[in-house]
Order: sequence, then C-alpha cells, then structure tokens
Amino acid sequence: MINGLPSDGNKSQDSGIAEMEELPVPQNIKINNITCDSFKISWDMDSKAKERITHYFIDLNKKENKNSNKFKHKDVPTKLVAKAVPLPMTVRGHWFLSPRTEYTVAVQTASKQSDGDYAVSEWSEIIEFCTADYSTVHLTQLLEKAEVIAGRMLKFSVFYRNQHKEYFDHAREAQENKMLPSVKDNSGSHGSPISGKLEGVFFSCNTEFNTGKPPQDSPYGRYRFQIDAEALFNPKTNLYFGDFYCMYTAYHYVILVLAPEGSPGDDFCKQRLPALDITDNRFLTCTREEDGRLAFHHAQDVILEVIYTDPVDLALGTVAEISGHQLMSLSTVNAKKDPSCKTCNISVGR
Repeated sequence: MINGLPSDGNKSQDSGIAEMEELPVPQNIKINNITCDSFKISWDMDSKAKERITHYFIDLNKKENKNSNKFKHKDVPTKLVAKAVPLPMTVRGHWFLSPRTEYTVAVQTASKQSDGDYAVSEWSEIIEFCTADYSTVHLTQLLEKAEVIAGRMLKFSVFYRNQHKEYFDHAREAQENKMLPSVKDNSGSHGSPISGKLEGVFFSCNTEFNTGKPPQDSPYGRYRFQIDAEALFNPKTNLYFGDFYCMYTAYHYVILVLAPEGSPGDDFCKQRLPALDITDNRFLTCTREEDGRLAFHHAQDVILEVIYTDPVDLALGTVAEISGHQLMSLSTVNAKKDPSCKTCNISVGR
C-alpha cells in the first residue's frame, strides 16, 4: 500500500530525473477494488528490466485537469512515488482522493541511481476511473458522529412538506392527487450513496420546543402538506440513516430514509445504508404506549430531513398556507457540505 506525497518536478536535470528508454513502459493498466478513497492498480511490463526498477511514479489527476501540465495542478498532491512492490498495489489517501469523482492515472517505472537521480520510462497510456460512494462502514462513522450531538428527544405528531402552490396543483391535476418520489439532489456529503440515486418525497418533522408544533417559517414554499406521523412511520416501515452534514453554519442536518417494508426504496437502502431500530435510536422513534397508540419522537438538536420512498396521496393529509416567512437562506437544495467541520466529517474523501 502507498500513500501520496506532494512533489513537484519535470523530466529535467534540475529535478534530478533523467529519461532512460531501457526501462519498460507499463502496459495494459488495470484499476479495481475501487472505494471512496482507495484503489488497486496493476499493469503488464517487459520482464527483462524488471529487476532494475526501484520505484513507480503515478500521475493522478481529477479528470477535468487531465489536459493541464503534469505536476502543476492546484489539486496537490497528484504525483505519487512508491517503492517497487509486487502488483497489484493499493493506492490510498483521503487527502487526494474524493468519493464519486472521476480521475485519470498514468504510470512510469523508475530506477534510482547511485547519485540520487532517477532514470524513468516513458509515461504509460492514460486510464480513467471513478471512485466509489461511502460504504456502510463510512456511513456508520457519520452516524456515530451525529449521535453525539442529536440531543434529547421531543414528541411530535405530524410530518410536513412545504412547497409552492403550483407544486400541489400539479400533483392534483397531473399525478392523480399524489406527490411522487423524485431523485434526491446532491446536497450533503459528496460521498453519500443516496445523492442522485434514491427516489423519495422529502418531509420534515422538527417542532418548536416551546410549542411542540411545526415552525411557521419555511425555506421551501408558503404551502404546507401535513400528515399524521403514523401514516408514514409505523411498524411496517423501515428506517435508515442517510447522511450527516452542515452548510458552513451552526445548524447540522441528518438525513433519514423511511421505506415501507419490501418496497423498491427499501431494497435500495438495505444494500447501502445503516438500518436503525425504529423504537430505539437517537434521531426518530416510533414506540407503542400502554394504551396501544403509537408515540413519535425526534431529536431536538439536529434538523431532520426525512425521505419517504413511496408516493404519498394528498388525501391522507391537508394542504394549507403557512403564516410565517419563506426563509430561502435555510434551503438545503444542492447545498455543499462544509469540508472543514470537525463535527460532521470523517477521515475519508469529503
């Protein structure tokens, strides 16, 4: 396994690198075992000079930079220097590999000389690949960070969704009175496996601590659909942790997914997201009281964004205009996560 080190230089006498044609050029490069912050690389080469090879030089660039001059990019390090080891070789480093990002890679073989200079081969062909999303291991790390700041649980009774009047008119007229799932945007962690892939209907459930009711302000529109919590969240619903992020503010957001058992959304989440016990977690719970009724609680100190993966009939709730303000500055549509926040970042690509 190698880690990247920042390095500048060209094939010149000034940099201590000299070209030597006898060294074999890597051929037939293969990239596999790709994660959000690592990959394995291997190649074929002429075995005649293999014993002379002491190092490999790997030029790694984000795809949009592939036409820039080698080793002169703003995104450093891009030149990785590794001692010659048996292939395949693992390249790992969260400071230069980001999840769900396209990269180009090229390789040289090198031989360190007695005077400290390097003889190098020609560059190999350029190969393209894309890093992966966060795995459930990474998401569990995010989950554990979110649990630390979730705070006490407050009782709530409804889920709600704010939109413009035209949205609800369209649902009535063109979608058989239903709010249909749409693909989640790219807000939140860059490595989130639900961004751009999971389909659902966004809801909120946070309440004002002094009233126990939903706030009258909203970033998303002056009309609010409100539905009893039990209609979406009950023992036949599975709950998943989706993401934890902030947007350069003190507010932190937790994305949760509610998926009816056996639904396509449930199947999607089972393969990618950590499942939560609906009766016992730090974010959103559904428990049965002594009289048999269901009780619902949400975390006080994070803003919950709840994705319901099935269509929702407007007839199951009510639509009314809110009395508060439309706070556009609080919108999370395609919001970029603050990569410097120590509260909600983990040690992999952002």
